[in-house]
Amino acid sequence: MSTPLDDDLWSAIGDPTRRTMIDLLLASGPGTATSLSASLPVTRQAVAKHLAVLDRVGLVHAEPVGRERRYRIDEDQLARAARQLAAVGATWDARLRRIKHLAEAIERSRTTTEGA
Repeated sequence: MSTPLDDDLWSAIGDPTRRTMIDLLLASGPGTATSLSASLPVTRQAVAKHLAVLDRVGLVHAEPVGRERRYRIDEDQLARAARQLAAVGATWDARLRRIKHLAEAIERSRTTTEGA
């Protein structure tokens, strides 16, 4: 695999609530913990903690706006995550192709042996 995986990044993305928050920020633009919590089944405090995780791995960045912080997606970091996911997918596709070829070879061998 040419792109090294970032475990912290994938741990952050692995949580369904954080993925939903990323989707909301992508769809609606920058948001606060308060505005995001209105669309999620968790408290504002839980949203703030999730945002802190996303901020720590660089998927979002915060700007102070009054008493709150407005979060926006870091498109470069999100693109990096997408490249990592594509690399993992390509690796697994290659592995599955090899397994399929091995299984086909075994099946051909059995058919040849049974037919003899």
